[in-house]
Amino acid sequence: MAGAGPSGSVPRSASGRQRTMGRAPTRAFTMRPDGWEDGLDIGEESELVPSSLAPIVPILRAANEIEEENPRVAYLCRFTAFEKAHTMDPNSSGRGVRQFKTYLLHRLEKDEQDTKRRLAGTDAREIQKFYEHYCKKYLEDDHEKRKPEEMARYYQIASVLYDVLKTVTPGKQHAEYDKYAKGVEKEKASFSQYNILPLNISVPRQPIMEIPEIKAAVRLLRHMDGLPMPRIEIPQSSDGKTVPDEMDRPMVHDLLDWLWQTFGFQKGNVENQKEHLILLLANIDMRKRGNAHESGSHIHMIHPNTVIDLMDKVFQNYNSWCRYLHLESNIRIPRDASTQQPELLYIGLYLLIWGEASNVRFMPECLCYIFHHMARDLHDIISDRREGSFDPPFQREGSDDAFLQLVIQPIYSVMQKEAARSKRGTVSHSKWRNYDDLNEYFWSRKCFKKLGWPMDPTADFFAEPSRTKNETEQHDHAIRRRRASKTNFVEVRTFLHLFRSFDRMWAFFILSFQAMVIIAWSPSGLLSSIFEADVFRNVSTIFITAAFLNFLQAMLEIILNWKAWRSLECSQRIRCLLKFVVAIAWLIILPITYTSSIQNPTGLVKFFSSWIRNVQSESIYNYAVALYMLPNIFSALFFIFLPIRGILERSNSRVIRFLLWWTQPKLYVARGMYEDTCSLLKYTTFWILLLICKLAFSFYVEISPLVEPTRIIMSLERPPYEWHEFFPNLQHNLGVVTTVWAPIVMVYFMDTQIWYAIFSTICGGVNGAFSRLGEIRTLGMLRSRFEAIPRAFGKKLVPYHGSHFKQEEEDKTPPDKFADIWNAFINSLREEDLLSNREKNLLIVPSSGGDTSVFQWPPFLLASKIPIALDMAKSVKKKDEELMKRIKQDPYTEYAVIECYETLLDILYSIIVEQSDKKVVDRIRESIKDSMERKSLVREFRLDELPQLSAKFDKLLNLLKDYDENDPDKKNTQIANLLQDIMEIITQDIMKNGQGILKDEGQKQLFANLNLDSLKHVAWREKCIRLQLLLTTKESAIYVPTNLEARRRITFFANSLFMKMPRAPPVRSMMSFSVLTPYFKEEVLFSEEDLHKKNEDGISILFYLRKIYPDEFRNFLQRIEFKPKDEEGLKERMEDICHWASYRGQTLTRTVRGMMYYRRALEIQCLQDTKDPAKFGRDRSIESYQELQSSIEMAQAFADIKFTYVVSCQVYGMQKTSKDLKDKSCYVNILNLMIMNPSLRVAYIDEVEAPTGNGTTEKTYYSVLVKGGEKYDEEIYRIKLPGKPTDIGEGKPENQNHAIIFTRGEALQAIDMNQDNYIEEAFKMRNVLAEFESRKYGKRKPTILGLREHIFTGSVSSLAWFMSNQETSFVTIGQRVLANPLKVRFHYGHPDIFDRLFHITRGGISKASKTINLSEDIFSGFNSTMRGGNVTHHEYMQVGKGRDVGMNQISSFEAKVANGNGEQTLSRDIYRLGRRFDFYRMLSFYFTTVGFYFSSMVTVLTVYIFLYGRLYLVMSGLEKSILMDPRNQQNVKALENALASQSIFQLGLLLVLPMVMEIGLEKGFRTALGEFVIMQLQLASMFFTFQLGTKTHYYGRTILHGGAKYRPTGRGFVVYHAKFAENYRLYSRSHFVKGLELLILLVVYLVYGRSYRSSNLYLFVTCSIWFLVASWLFAPFIFNPSCFEWQKTVDDWTDWRKWMGNRGGIGMSVEQSWEAWWISEQDHLRKTSIRALLLEIIISLRFLIYQYGIVYHLNIAVARHNRSIMVYAVSWVVMLLVLVVLKMVSIGRQKFGTDLQLMFRILKGLLFLGFVSVMAVLFVVLNLTISDVFASILGFLPTGWCILLIGQACSPLLRRTILWDSIMELGRSYENIMGLILFLPIGFLSWFPFVSEFQTRLLFNQAFSRGLQISRILAGQKDIGEFE
Repeated sequence: MAGAGPSGSVPRSASGRQRTMGRAPTRAFTMRPDGWEDGLDIGEESELVPSSLAPIVPILRAANEIEEENPRVAYLCRFTAFEKAHTMDPNSSGRGVRQFKTYLLHRLEKDEQDTKRRLAGTDAREIQKFYEHYCKKYLEDDHEKRKPEEMARYYQIASVLYDVLKTVTPGKQHAEYDKYAKGVEKEKASFSQYNILPLNISVPRQPIMEIPEIKAAVRLLRHMDGLPMPRIEIPQSSDGKTVPDEMDRPMVHDLLDWLWQTFGFQKGNVENQKEHLILLLANIDMRKRGNAHESGSHIHMIHPNTVIDLMDKVFQNYNSWCRYLHLESNIRIPRDASTQQPELLYIGLYLLIWGEASNVRFMPECLCYIFHHMARDLHDIISDRREGSFDPPFQREGSDDAFLQLVIQPIYSVMQKEAARSKRGTVSHSKWRNYDDLNEYFWSRKCFKKLGWPMDPTADFFAEPSRTKNETEQHDHAIRRRRASKTNFVEVRTFLHLFRSFDRMWAFFILSFQAMVIIAWSPSGLLSSIFEADVFRNVSTIFITAAFLNFLQAMLEIILNWKAWRSLECSQRIRCLLKFVVAIAWLIILPITYTSSIQNPTGLVKFFSSWIRNVQSESIYNYAVALYMLPNIFSALFFIFLPIRGILERSNSRVIRFLLWWTQPKLYVARGMYEDTCSLLKYTTFWILLLICKLAFSFYVEISPLVEPTRIIMSLERPPYEWHEFFPNLQHNLGVVTTVWAPIVMVYFMDTQIWYAIFSTICGGVNGAFSRLGEIRTLGMLRSRFEAIPRAFGKKLVPYHGSHFKQEEEDKTPPDKFADIWNAFINSLREEDLLSNREKNLLIVPSSGGDTSVFQWPPFLLASKIPIALDMAKSVKKKDEELMKRIKQDPYTEYAVIECYETLLDILYSIIVEQSDKKVVDRIRESIKDSMERKSLVREFRLDELPQLSAKFDKLLNLLKDYDENDPDKKNTQIANLLQDIMEIITQDIMKNGQGILKDEGQKQLFANLNLDSLKHVAWREKCIRLQLLLTTKESAIYVPTNLEARRRITFFANSLFMKMPRAPPVRSMMSFSVLTPYFKEEVLFSEEDLHKKNEDGISILFYLRKIYPDEFRNFLQRIEFKPKDEEGLKERMEDICHWASYRGQTLTRTVRGMMYYRRALEIQCLQDTKDPAKFGRDRSIESYQELQSSIEMAQAFADIKFTYVVSCQVYGMQKTSKDLKDKSCYVNILNLMIMNPSLRVAYIDEVEAPTGNGTTEKTYYSVLVKGGEKYDEEIYRIKLPGKPTDIGEGKPENQNHAIIFTRGEALQAIDMNQDNYIEEAFKMRNVLAEFESRKYGKRKPTILGLREHIFTGSVSSLAWFMSNQETSFVTIGQRVLANPLKVRFHYGHPDIFDRLFHITRGGISKASKTINLSEDIFSGFNSTMRGGNVTHHEYMQVGKGRDVGMNQISSFEAKVANGNGEQTLSRDIYRLGRRFDFYRMLSFYFTTVGFYFSSMVTVLTVYIFLYGRLYLVMSGLEKSILMDPRNQQNVKALENALASQSIFQLGLLLVLPMVMEIGLEKGFRTALGEFVIMQLQLASMFFTFQLGTKTHYYGRTILHGGAKYRPTGRGFVVYHAKFAENYRLYSRSHFVKGLELLILLVVYLVYGRSYRSSNLYLFVTCSIWFLVASWLFAPFIFNPSCFEWQKTVDDWTDWRKWMGNRGGIGMSVEQSWEAWWISEQDHLRKTSIRALLLEIIISLRFLIYQYGIVYHLNIAVARHNRSIMVYAVSWVVMLLVLVVLKMVSIGRQKFGTDLQLMFRILKGLLFLGFVSVMAVLFVVLNLTISDVFASILGFLPTGWCILLIGQACSPLLRRTILWDSIMELGRSYENIMGLILFLPIGFLSWFPFVSEFQTRLLFNQAFSRGLQISRILAGQKDIGEFE
């Protein structure tokens, strides 16, 4: 770089123009997409540095800092940065390095010319002098007064300047600077960036470090007496010195530093876990000691029990694992240990392993294995103290990541290879090992033999996955090792998992059905007939069925688990085989012994019977059954004595394990999952009652009524068939019987879900009522109960003080405590613009409390009380008693009168100066007091003159409020005049004897001298405002607040204070907690461009929001004191408007604001706690300013200790260096969030691409934690990862997992990106966390606390309202019932709070295996339950949540959840819980998880079975001959009853049931009924029916073929019109195809069917199916805005035709071409198993029944009475001819379409003539009719679809043949037909303008009622009057 250095001549840059320095925190980058050159501000190049050049960032930041002070030195800094960058990457091979270096070079060329030296003649002297000057100015002068953050920055810059000095003057000795620089480096280390605890900063002392428990924990960790020291090899320094300086030697300050040097952990990890451990110790110690404050002289020590408690929590899982494997724990504490050093070393070691384990954190027992061996090494080191030093067991030369490379990296590599083998989860689960498989490898002692320590790289655990044939040939030299198989379980894609996991339930239902059918079939048909010998003997055949089901289960255990067979222990294999053998034995024994009990046996049965009779008497079957039932009898006994069973199952004793060997396979998790007796009784009663109702309904309504018609059908002779029957000799008309009974059987298995919905609704409603939900739900209720609120507040939210909290103290809660909290709540509502200034003043409790003798209630309670009291005073003429009685009737009137009187006196006395003036007021006051004591007030005062006085006081208060200090004289005169008027009115008009009061003062001017200084005080002005409100406010204040959301929040908060919750502990004693939010690339903050960007209807987000929230926008403008004249005027305050809009969207900014309320709440509560209630004074001025400041600092310190918020912005590092403007703005907005919220932390995965020695680049990944500085982010911790964590598992859990190490505390709240929080709820966090320690749970303390949610997106549209109501009912009544009484609540991605220490030692807060853990949240609930946790639900606290608001987004969400449930069905967690729960809890578990989705699927299948059954009866002619038989006309009612009950489920009415109950509870049942009616009018049933199809399709497809994936749903505001083609792509396969199939079935049945059309119930059934069809075909269009506008319809048609016509090919997306979409739609078929493909082909054959049936009903066939199979064969000839003709046309178009146009036309003409000739012959000769033509089309269309489906299923075979093009063209034809059928009704309705208006009203009714002018919105007009 000749000439580009300092003092050299640099060519001036052509493009180097002047730029302005620095930036405001909220300004976005202006940067061009194609590079950095043109739009970049100076001072920002440090934020664009590629990750591989990260070390130069401090140099560039230093340059920016000193730019103003000395531009030349800033230039030298940049030059040094360039030199360093060039040294690090000379070839510019790293990503983005070349562009960055080019930019920096241009910058240097420009600066070299522009900058001048200020201090010396050369650059060398310039930098030396500036270095001296800088160090003196910033590091020596007044450094004690500066904040640590400032000092850290100055030391960093000084360190950079020294590096620059050395670079600018190479080869020179700088002895005088070197020594100084060493000192700077040493000091700099003590000012390094910290997270929460400034452990290295000595001065000035931070308040947080003054907390006794923190000091004690730090001391405890730094106690290192007696520890041998590791021998450390110091690497040679860069200048070749062999003896390094003391500074280069690693410093060992504490126990974790010692572990760092001993085991080779990373420094960042050590610093992170050091703070983590100190905070854990301090917080637990605070909790143990309660609220006791230590005296200052006493040195606080951490209590020994604190360390023991922490050990118990951290090592609970490890100790359990050791006991399970019969290992001796390697945590060995010497009995003679004088300190707790060994315990802390073990805890520290575990935390360091966990902190660096990366993806291995998902494998808790793998961590146990690692810890087990490292703890042994640790014990060996600390027990051998003879030598003073030792060689560390983990060492790698030249790196500080020995542990990572030697232990974690090999395990990570295994995961990476398995993940690669899974091809992102698309390959069958059985072919690769997921996290669970790898973790369960460590559940067996085999791992110790096979893996060893150090881990053997040749072990089967590390073996490569088997290769493909080609790879194997290329790698013949590779060592062939047998790879470890799947462990314990294989996730095979089959519906049989439902039977395997829940076999007891299916057995119960199947056996019950069998028994009921046998009883109903008996002669009497009554239940009592079971006591008849024959019937009882027949019923006893259920045991044979049970034996068969048992055999099926045993067979499935072997078949489905075959691929994990090798991983099972020998005893488990023997057990499986024995179970299979025993099942076969019983399957033989029971039928044979049963034959002996039959009266007149024949044939083979007779032979066996006689043989058995010879052996034993006839009752041998009974003995066999008794023996068979013995294990079940034992199980029932164990169920009664649950504690015994729980102890036995959890036991690790080899004897007990041997005894339980048969009933329960040995497994580490899911042992002894039994609840206490009370819970057991509750859910057992629930299910017994439910099952009684279900079975009674099934018996009396479904089964019994069908028995008689079945008998008749079976007795009829064989009827004549109307088609060629393949089984003409089938006895007893079994075909008809099957079609009649099949839907009944389906409904029987499904209707338990209906009964569950009914029972859970009742149970949830009762439960909610008892927990006092909805007691305060309106403003009227709030006002009537408000007096009790402060008392309830005192009982719940004010902590105990001291150990004995007396009742009197409880009742005398200081009112200021309530006022502080209430006012913080009201102020927060004002900040959020839910209130106006006036409403805020009406709701606030005055901060100057204590100036009156009564409690000062918020003015909205006292509104109009004074005017009313004045009216009362006017009307009372005789007695004081009457007046007092009237006033005291309403306590608030009495409060208002007393407060007004006392406040008026207070105001008068505070402004009057002269004694003579005070005497006047004194006399009036004494006169009033005297007359009140004598009860002569009414007689001595003219009270009807009081309104006149009130008006004068109102004027006076106006003057006082608006007092202007700049013009005091004018106001003083006005105030004095008013006071004189007031005195005259009082003495002359009101007082009958008051004339002498003013005369006594002589001629002196009254009130001439006033003291108005007090008006400067805020509290005094508040007093004036409040008094004026009391005097003047009328009835309208009853409706304050007017905003619905503000009302909801105030009433919920007030109501929650009366609900059952633990009392809040003091902040000191509360449990510490963290909040973790995973963020990917969602919206952070709306930009100006986002807000003004218009959709195709001309609607911008800002315009839309202003229409939906008009009152909030007005309040916002009032708050920022801004009155825009027009639309353009808004741009002046766009920054504020962006924030206002973002707080109403689903943005990260909203979430962060909500979560930071926790911190604000803690600070307020901590300040309250420090006030001693006994000495609590009303006058706040006693406390000096310094004391108050000290209290505030200490409150902030406690908030830091108790609360941490980490946002895991996975791609923040990428966004930082990205050239994409969207990414860049996200980075800037996240940075601004950190700067605005200093306690917010952001964790991200940093990808560093650096050159290696051989010229290639290598990517390294780091977990990084940053916080906001003054202008930039500041890195706190950096921990190297073994690889990219998100490559292994699902994105969201991996994102959470990488950041969880930066969280703190004992609890962790998982918050999603679309959630919000409220300050009033944050005040209750202490209460919620107290649930973890609550005694009411006994030994089973909660491990997950569930909270309710409020869905805040319900007001956007009717769809959003449906979704909001559905979700609200799920998160309230649904979760309430799951938690109590059913005890099967898990984690559903809600704002649940985890016991953090419990979960981080058991695999984290979610599971992450690709695909199988798609619904990652619920698996953490499964995991928690299986590992002995307890999940509860609490409704006194709520968190906000946003939901999807558009049809397509909602469908994507439902599809994602259905996919997730499909994968859950296959998972080991479902299997284990289903097998290990007791019977009733297993039922709860099934019907609330996968059972709901399976029942939804069965509902739809029932419709299919019913209609195909009808099709069979109609087409075969059996309907006419059998069902139309008079004997059967009245008897098939049961079928109708069953289908009617099924239709209720199908129409989505079940989802509405819990909804209505919850709305009734919380808003009143009248409101609930109203909302239900409105929802039905807005077609809610159509919406729910449509979503039923979504659930069914995606659940079924996932189980059969896979294809589950995360579907981003988009969380924007949806008022856009989705194009027809987009809707078609989304719903074609899931809804339209199925809807059209049902439509054809209904049409065929309508045309050919004859039976009982008159039945009302039957009409309901068929109408419900027609409704289902209509919903599936047209719901996406009905709920699509502007769908019926003519212009939109035309555009949609054009777009659809274009999409259909586009050919596929490389680079064509599914949005561009039908062909690309069609191929992508078959992805699941290409990746599925042969078994699933065969099933797909078999199911497709159902479409052939149409052609088979219809051809025999054509007039041609009917006229000739031809039932031969040849008729069907001829129809196939016709079908093939049609296909050949179509193919000829297609080939003709390809061959002759362009070049030989005439030939193509001739070909088409010939084909047309041929077609006409054939049709003519058929019409004339064979009597073909028009109806026959239409019937043929109806018959042949499904056949073509069948051919198409089979062709798609066989695509791997057909793709290379000539047939594939034909299949594709056939597909295109069908898609065109389907599109046309769907489009015709839309096109027709679009002709009528009123249809579009009606649809708009339908979609946006909710928004209409809140002032949304949707017609204007959709027309894109502006509201002219808005700004007038």
